[in-house]
Amino acid sequence: MPAIVHFEVQIDPARRDDAAAYLSETLAATRAWPGNQGIEALVDDADPCHILVVETWATAQDHADYAAWRKTPQGKHRLGEVLAGTPSKQVYSETMPLDL
Repeated sequence: MPAIVHFEVQIDPARRDDAAAYLSETLAATRAWPGNQGIEALVDDADPCHILVVETWATAQDHADYAAWRKTPQGKHRLGEVLAGTPSKQVYSETMPLDL
């Protein structure tokens, strides 16, 4: 089953105009990582500084390998320069059967 990752960030309002460039730079490496199948950055209608990045991964292990790489000097990025707080991340790799 693919893994869906929700990565939520709150952009510093003073850096809002810079956010797309920083996200593009950071997410280009994410998109190029083996197993990444796509990325979207969604802007909250009620708060344009609240961004939800939705990543699709072939497997949860592909995402785990990527996340480990991000903690290395080679995986370092500058996204933190435009954030107003600590990002949150949720990984969804199981489904609940529904009788629909």
